Amino acid sequence: MLLTLIIFVLILGLLVFVHEFGHFIVARKLGVKAEEFGFGFPPRAIGIQKKANKKWRVIFGNKSAEDFNGGTVYSLNWIPVGGFVKIKGEAGESKSGKDSFAGRPIWQRGSILFAGVLMNVVAAVVILSIGFCIGLPRAIDGEDMSPYAKVRNKQIELMQIFEGSPAALAGLEAGDVINKVNGVQFYSGESFSNYLKRNASFPIQLEIKRNSEILTKELTPVVLTETNELGIGVGYAEIGTVSYSPILAVWHGFLETGFYLKEIVRAFYGIIHNLLLGEKVSVDIAGPVGIAVFTGRVARLGFVYLLQFTALLSVNLAFLNIFPFPALDGGRLFFLIVEWLRKRPVPQKLENLVHNVGFALLMLLVVFVTYRDIAKFGGGFLDRIRHLVQ
Repeated sequence: MLLTLIIFVLILGLLVFVHEFGHFIVARKLGVKAEEFGFGFPPRAIGIQKKANKKWRVIFGNKSAEDFNGGTVYSLNWIPVGGFVKIKGEAGESKSGKDSFAGRPIWQRGSILFAGVLMNVVAAVVILSIGFCIGLPRAIDGEDMSPYAKVRNKQIELMQIFEGSPAALAGLEAGDVINKVNGVQFYSGESFSNYLKRNASFPIQLEIKRNSEILTKELTPVVLTETNELGIGVGYAEIGTVSYSPILAVWHGFLETGFYLKEIVRAFYGIIHNLLLGEKVSVDIAGPVGIAVFTGRVARLGFVYLLQFTALLSVNLAFLNIFPFPALDGGRLFFLIVEWLRKRPVPQKLENLVHNVGFALLMLLVVFVTYRDIAKFGGGFLDRIRHLVQ
């Protein structure tokens, strides 16, 4: 449990830090002053700053960076999750000076705001490129497999369990790996399928691998309503560890990131579509507790699975931030578009009010989803937390 929390904090911290670094580096390149760039969230533990005379000084405590005359304060903060950047004039409080965000052209302000989203996408590409150099688990029975791919560790993994089927009644789960069927070992999805068809009239014994545990399940095929044929009621794929040369790994890192982004957009469109039509929303939403639980599960599968999960979270963070909701980067970009159309900015008090209300709504959503996560994953999660702090 402690290891899960550490991994979760490190991953979340890395992704938020990368996001804020995007804002920071583009602001600096455009000549906008970053008053403070911090690792973790305040209160500040310690910081360093280059003074006007080019000498560095150490700053202790949480005193405002505005109280010092000098460059950016680089700080370490007491809450070790993510990071932040405070850009001069970002809230419209100061339009004076060439180094103020508020006094810059729309395209420059938009570039600074969009940079965080872009950095999360770049982070996903980098993570997946490293993963493809090492080798990532992929379905290898499709027609789009590259002839330059190196494949090892072939196995058959269950992707779907049909409700009420023999597989469901026997306790099989998505993610289980088929080791043997009636003592016969299979590495090919085609040979596994052919064997099941030849022996569909008889009870079969499956040896499966679930995480690091080997389990034996006995089941008898029946005529499935989904196919009107004899079967055990599973969807499966031939999985292998796929790797590429460094150059091709980068290319496939781009392709995989694009695939993640497309699927996230598709899922989000499905949520909005169902809500507008009054239909049931089939996609569940996980909060911090749910993500922490998923992080622990993925970490137990292995390092390469954790890489994929981190890249997916990074793309999710990019998409959520570009969404035009108040308090998010997308919401601020929306106000810039309105300013461009109106040829004058929205009154600063009104914009700040909208962002503050949006932030409050986001916090309420986080609390609600966290409550659902705790209810969903049971009291065991809280018991383990209590055990850690005792």
